[in-house]
Amino acid sequence: MFRTAPWLLNEDSSLWVEVSNGVLNDGLMFAGFVVEDLALDGAVVHVRHGGEGPAVLLLHGHPRTGATWHRVAPALAEMGYKVVVPDLRGYGASRGPGPDPGHVPASKRAMAGDLVNLMKALGIEKFFVAGHDRGSYAAFRLAMDHPELVYRTALLDCLPIVEHLERVNVDFATRWWHWFFFAQPDIPERVINADPDSWYHGDPHRMGRENFQEWRAATRDPSVVRGMLEDYRAGLTVDRTHEEEDRAAGRRLNIPLLVLWSLRDDLEQLYGDPLVIWREWATNVQGRGIDSGHHMAEEAPEVLTEALADFFKRP
Repeated sequence: MFRTAPWLLNEDSSLWVEVSNGVLNDGLMFAGFVVEDLALDGAVVHVRHGGEGPAVLLLHGHPRTGATWHRVAPALAEMGYKVVVPDLRGYGASRGPGPDPGHVPASKRAMAGDLVNLMKALGIEKFFVAGHDRGSYAAFRLAMDHPELVYRTALLDCLPIVEHLERVNVDFATRWWHWFFFAQPDIPERVINADPDSWYHGDPHRMGRENFQEWRAATRDPSVVRGMLEDYRAGLTVDRTHEEEDRAAGRRLNIPLLVLWSLRDDLEQLYGDPLVIWREWATNVQGRGIDSGHHMAEEAPEVLTEALADFFKRP
């Protein structure tokens, strides 16, 4: 099933992209990629995909959509990869079941299930995966729960949730206070939806005009805001439990893991070398910092593309 996402419209609601036979051809963002909505076992996943070759799954973070990869995905496709870029459940144009008190529908295990079904629907049996920010938690859960499907995993600006929570101090609480604010029932929705443009700060020049327009329209949708908040609520509850169960059972990632972090963000400032922490969770870890702010796919796309391509092509 194909439809034009509503945020591919300009301010006067006239189309500024061309859509033909299920192919999005805007001349700028994801030119030549197919864009479609796939109904998959209780969820609808909005996805862009293009290119030919070994498959790469790219997962965005909060509060972005898959469009955040618009400078990386086409470059990887040109390098000989089939690139798949979904919106995560609850973000952008992807939807799952409504919230429940245990936040299970927003769990990373549920997101990983969507992604497994998505790749099967596209005829892809095994793939590389890279996730940024909240998308890195979905990538981590996918690789932990379904290692037979994943060649290699890249996690960007990420530590396991339990590692963050077990290191909570004044610095963490001051810098990452939103984790705990988002976990409150109902209040964050009322605050954010009162003026989403003031709450979410985007720069069309840094993000790219079309990425910015898609992101801004998504953040103005109260159902998307609720979905993004549920992601955080799941993080402090069911996702944390799943990680604690992994650690108690001695489960680790045994596929190669690349960890990248933004040097102009605060991960290294808070925790020192992230690789030291990740070596407790994976048997084959490599990585480095990238000279970028937090949204590295938008701010340092060439460096990130090179790092991912180099990692994915290694034997």
